Parts: sequence; structure tokens; C-alpha cells
Amino acid sequence: MSILDGLLQGFAVALTVHNVAWCFVGVFLGTIIGILPGLGPAATIALLLPLTYDMEPTGGIIMLAGIYYGAKYGGSTTSILLNMPGEASSVATCIDGYQMAKAGRAGPALGIAAIASFIAGTIGVLALTLIAPPIAAFALSFSSPEYFALMCLGLSLVVLLGGDSMVKGLLSLFVGLWLAGIGTDIFTAQSRFTFGTPALLDGLDFMVIAIGVFAISEVLATAEERGQARAIPVPRGIRNLLPSLAELKACRFAFLNGSVVGFIVGVLPGAGSSIASFIAYGIEKAVSRHPERFGNGAPEGVAAPEGANNADSGGALVPLLTLGIPGGGTTAILLSALIVWGIRPGPLMITESPDVFWGLVASMYIGNVILLILNLPLVPLFAQLLRVPVWLLLPIVLGISLVGAYAVSGSLLDVWLLAGFGLLGYLMNRLGFPAAPLILGFVLGDGMERAIRQSLMMSQGDLSILVSRPISATMLGLSLLILALPLLRWRRTRQATALGE
Repeated sequence: MSILDGLLQGFAVALTVHNVAWCFVGVFLGTIIGILPGLGPAATIALLLPLTYDMEPTGGIIMLAGIYYGAKYGGSTTSILLNMPGEASSVATCIDGYQMAKAGRAGPALGIAAIASFIAGTIGVLALTLIAPPIAAFALSFSSPEYFALMCLGLSLVVLLGGDSMVKGLLSLFVGLWLAGIGTDIFTAQSRFTFGTPALLDGLDFMVIAIGVFAISEVLATAEERGQARAIPVPRGIRNLLPSLAELKACRFAFLNGSVVGFIVGVLPGAGSSIASFIAYGIEKAVSRHPERFGNGAPEGVAAPEGANNADSGGALVPLLTLGIPGGGTTAILLSALIVWGIRPGPLMITESPDVFWGLVASMYIGNVILLILNLPLVPLFAQLLRVPVWLLLPIVLGISLVGAYAVSGSLLDVWLLAGFGLLGYLMNRLGFPAAPLILGFVLGDGMERAIRQSLMMSQGDLSILVSRPISATMLGLSLLILALPLLRWRRTRQATALGE
């Protein structure tokens, strides 16, 4: 069966009334889950999984997958409006999205996020349709040294996320790496930095840190303004609440950048959409003619990470469907669902279960269209949230944050940690320390440590394994080149100053 024949068969399956209905239910639930911090698609799919056991497998996997990629759309909403990432992968969107909202451009920011999600999500599914097998084979060439090099490449983005002071950016990054080390060492089973608190043995939760550093710190900073605090401006008129053609044109390469980076990183098991969104953001800032606009409300700073975030979904399904290898928690639950239904993901899935495989692929095209139709008309409605008076909005944000933190584990310790990280974020903001490198360090720290230790076990302690493999050596070289950019820029500035004198 050719790809075209398979896709036509998939649309014939996905366009049945009940499968379209399940697709709508999935993406709608996913959007709501993405907006609510703390719940997440993995937990939701795990909760709903028992309810799908009696469902027809194609409809069941269409609904569960809709929750997965639908949550990527919803995560940008609170990131842009409240500086509160609804999903871990939406943290990079906060950097410029919230700044656009503060400048009265919340509507265009939400519109750009929705359009970027649609374009990248569709490109991701198209790539899944056309090049899944060879891309999956490429992913198998990645081992611990390559993953360590990928993490190093991600950490080198501190050069682009560090703001005006490179030293402050690095200090923030090191704090994030330290926070990632808290918990139980998976190799020796020894506790680290738990200070005798059993609840910390599992480590810190990402959402507690992200909500604290971004949302709670913003609540504290706004409350400090007392009588001067005002609601974020929202322009009137539908036309002013959607992105202009000029903004969309400026984002055209950001859409492509996010799509490609997101899909490639998504294919790699364990990499995750958080890494993809940060890398796409860093690349976009590095190639921009106006990098100074990033961090101050650049539309491209919303389009690139949101595109990567959504293209990652198509990429993550490549190893799941073609090799039976889940790339993360959500895809692992999807794998268990397929096994329960008697379907074996792997190289033979296309021939053994063509209705499920092609029906799922076709449903993702349909789901992305539904999400665009669902989200774009809601942009004006979401933007009106910013018209709420500050004295009412701040308690609402604080309440949502507390509920989101408590929902992570049902522990009051997470609520206290949320307060602590909120205070830390507030102090960092006052002292000029960027928050993004801290989040970057925490996201990559655990995977980076695991990869380097596994690499050393493979080579019996020989570090040359990191540079003797072509892919890892290339990525490490790129990392060093990116880290050297500030030094090259500083030397060029000194030479220009000397010539001027």
C-alpha cells in the first residue's frame, strides 16, 4: 500500500461521524488541560484510559492523541496572559508572549501562537506521514553520548537567554542545574540535597518551579506597585486583537524553524518538547536581524517555541508507532493503551493495523484544523481576561497557582515550595537575574547527568567517547562555538573602540 492510498484510507476512517466526534472531544479536553497548570496530558490520559477499554481502538487512540497535542495549544494561553505556563513546554512562550500582553498585544500574541501551532502541527503530521521510517532509524543512532551533546547544545543557549549580563545568566543556569540534582541518585540510590525531608526524595516538580518563578513573582512585583498597578491594556475591536499581516510575515521563518526543530527533537526519545521550544527560540534569536527585541515582546519569540512545541507531537509519535519506543510519559501511556487493545506498535503496525495507524495520522490533520477553528475565535474572549481589575486578577492568579501546585502531588510541601520559588523569582527580577536560564538548567540537568554517567559506563570512564562519535562531536563543537560568541562580540567591540580612538 502506498502512502497516498494509506492516507486516503485513514481519512475514510477518521471522517466517520463518531471518530470526528472523538477527535473533537480529545482536542477540546486537551485545550482545557493545557490552560490549567499542574494537571498535564499524561495524568489526564492515565485517568481516562480505563474508560476507553471498551471503545473501538481507532476512536480511542484518536481521542487520547487529541488530548496529547491539544494540550500543546492550550498551554500558551496562560503563558501569554498571566505569565503562568500551563505546560512545561510553554515556558519559552512566557519570555516574549507576556511582554506582548503587557504592551497591549495579548490578542496578536494568542493569534500567533494558535497559527504557529496549526502550521507546525500540520508540518509535523506531514513529516510523520512521509518520512517516519527513515527518521526513526536515525533516532536509533542516538545513544547516551549523543544525548549528552544535545543537552550541552541546549545549555549553550544561555548565551541567548542570559540578557545583558552573561555572568548573571550563568549563575541562574547553575542554580537550575543544582535544583535538578535534588532528590535520589538513580545510580547509587543516595539522597542528595534533601535536608532530611522524605518528600524531596523524588526531586522537585517542574511546574512548581515554573509557576513560582514566573507567575508568583509577577504577582509580587505587581502588588508592590500598590496604587500604581494597572490592568494590562487591551485594544478594542476584533481587528486589533488578531495579528496583522506584517506580524505574520515577520514570523514566517519562525514558523518553519519551530516546525523543523520541534519535529526532529520530538523524534528523539526522552528529549521532550521543552528542549525543542528553547532550542527553536534560541535559533530564532540568533538569526534575527533585531535580537534586541527578543525578551521585550518579539512576535517571533512566540511563534518559534510554540511551533516547536506542537511539531514535537508529530515527532514523538514516530518512534512510538514505527518502533514501539515511547519518547516520554504521555507516549508511554499511549503505548500501554495500544497494547491493551491488542495492537503492537512497531515496524509491522502499518500492515497489521492499517486502520488504526492511518486513521490516527489522518485524525491529526483534522484535529489541527479543529483546534485552529476552536482557538482563533476565542482569542478576543481570552484577551478580555486582562480587563479584570488588578485587585481581582492577582488573587485569581494566586489561587490558580496554589491549586496547580497542590494538584501536582497533593502535598502541602509543594505549596510552600511554590511560595519559596515565587520569592526567588521576585528577587531575581529585582536584581536583574534572568529566570529563563534557571528553567533551562532544571529542564536539562537531570537528563544531562544521566547521559554523561551512562556514557562513562559505556566507555569505562573514558571521556573521549563524547568526541569520537560524529554526531556528539558535531553538537559539542556547535555548543563551544555558541558559547564563544560573547567573547568574539566583546573582542570586536574592543577593536572598534580602539580604532575609534
